[in-house]
Amino acid sequence: MIDTVMDRKRLYYVGNLSIFMIGLGFAVRANIASNLQGEIYDKIDLVNSAALLGEALGATFTGFALTLLFGSALVDLIGMKRMLMLSALGYVAGAVGLLAATTMPVDSTVETVVWVSLLLTGLGWGAVEAASNPMVAALYPEEKTHRLNILHAWWPAGIVVGGLMGVAITRIGWPWELNMVVLMLPALALAWMVATSTFPVTERVAAGVSYGQMFAELLKRPLFWVFWVCMYLTAASELAPGQWVNISLSNIVGMQGILLLVYVSALMFVMRHFAGPIVARISSVGLMFVSCLAAGIGLYLLSLANSPPLAFAAATVWGIGVCYMWPTMLGIVAERFPRGGAMAMGLMGFAGGMSIQFVLPQMGAIFDAAKAQKAGGADKLANLSPEAMQEAVRFASVESFQSVAYLPLLVLPVFGIIWLADRKER
Repeated sequence: MIDTVMDRKRLYYVGNLSIFMIGLGFAVRANIASNLQGEIYDKIDLVNSAALLGEALGATFTGFALTLLFGSALVDLIGMKRMLMLSALGYVAGAVGLLAATTMPVDSTVETVVWVSLLLTGLGWGAVEAASNPMVAALYPEEKTHRLNILHAWWPAGIVVGGLMGVAITRIGWPWELNMVVLMLPALALAWMVATSTFPVTERVAAGVSYGQMFAELLKRPLFWVFWVCMYLTAASELAPGQWVNISLSNIVGMQGILLLVYVSALMFVMRHFAGPIVARISSVGLMFVSCLAAGIGLYLLSLANSPPLAFAAATVWGIGVCYMWPTMLGIVAERFPRGGAMAMGLMGFAGGMSIQFVLPQMGAIFDAAKAQKAGGADKLANLSPEAMQEAVRFASVESFQSVAYLPLLVLPVFGIIWLADRKER
């Protein structure tokens, strides 16, 4: 285990950098999504380009989910150090692959290269979550939810930095491919820090809990699987709109949607540092109830916003709603099922990743269908005037955002019932 305060702080910085890296990757994907659509997928299939883009972006979440599913069980065997090193390598390889794709002819081969590159960044993302979450739980067993929220505050910090750098690259007129270079920098720094650090074992290993006991803890506790199902919807409420925001809100509001994502992320960075006092007052489950309510309202308002001020107001409501969702769900599981170890948190992340894999292509399909509907038929899209195409895309953007607004509201009764039951037991 960690023997000194200095070692614990260093490892916490490693965790913060790893989460910052994956947040930066999230912003980079949002930055380049419109470029990938315009320069690759529109040329491959104009009618279904948004769905194709959604499938490619969804590969990131597939890699994320698969690494969490298997990596969370393996982290006890291969160690946190190797897992985090794999994450850094995944981001470097993914960025290099995307750069290579921009130099290739537009055909099915380049489509595969983009898909594999995004899958590699997803594998790296999952490796971060598989290692960093149980690491922080082991380092700070007395304040898991609070520390996990602070750790995941560096996710929106990465989005802010990545988003602003993407805006700067666009404004200056530099090639959009520079976003991939930006993606590699924290990955290289993480690789160096990981290589020069000593890591603890997970709580499960430290407590002497066997693999069999870990699985038994999860299989025999139905409440864990209730939270697992809820994770599908809470993750989709946060991550799917965030990955789609630059395409959709740029068309709805008439401004760079990535700026809204940067604003929401800055808001989240600040608010996650205050999760501890909020949880102490209303409990982790109570916080999830309030968050889901605000997220549903915010998503619907975002689809209706037609000016930058209204968009920022709606984004504030959505940001407050989704701010605590991911780390608080992890904290709930870590506190209620400690014998579940890294596997419990990994399964939660797997649920979140797979939900986005399904939701993003669906948002793309809804976008494509609405765009064709507004144009009067898919066959008429290619002949639309620029003004008519802009109106069709704006209509499609509204439809795609409204389609996910109901997701967080579906789990409101679940969190409400558990919250009331917990209060009665006190």
